[in-house]
Amino acid sequence: MTAAARITVRTAVEADAPGIADVHVQAWRQAYAHLLPAAFLSSLDPVARTTRWRRTIAGAGAAGTSVAVAEHDGVVVGWATAGPGRDEHSVRDVELTGISVLASAYGSGAGQMLLDAVLSDAPAFLWVADDNPRAQAFYARNGFRRDGATKTEHLGDNALVAARMVR
Repeated sequence: MTAAARITVRTAVEADAPGIADVHVQAWRQAYAHLLPAAFLSSLDPVARTTRWRRTIAGAGAAGTSVAVAEHDGVVVGWATAGPGRDEHSVRDVELTGISVLASAYGSGAGQMLLDAVLSDAPAFLWVADDNPRAQAFYARNGFRRDGATKTEHLGDNALVAARMVR
């Protein structure tokens, strides 16, 4: 896929759940290979994630959550979600809860369009892997700054340090 590839972004529907789940798993394997053990990444199950994505999409509007997908030629290549802050004392009302784009869509504008679709220019916060410079640079270009807060996320038996970014 080239930077000029035609990407479309729209609100997710239940039928998108399998495609989103596939991207979720593939994108994690691509982006977190240096952060998480190969055995953990290979154990990620798109079928189980499909069930979770169906629930997320079904409850999105009522819960104040937005779910968007990016497509190239009708195939999901990315997704993003945002909604009410999940932290006990959130620094902003809105949290970017997730965004993933396949490596093959890097540079296509998909990530930017997804971020714009779920957040626009609203004040928000997010948590990002502390050792994910590509993602942090993307967020910084969109006005997010690290505010010094960190936390440890547990993914299976693996600990991952996450840094908070706020705009």
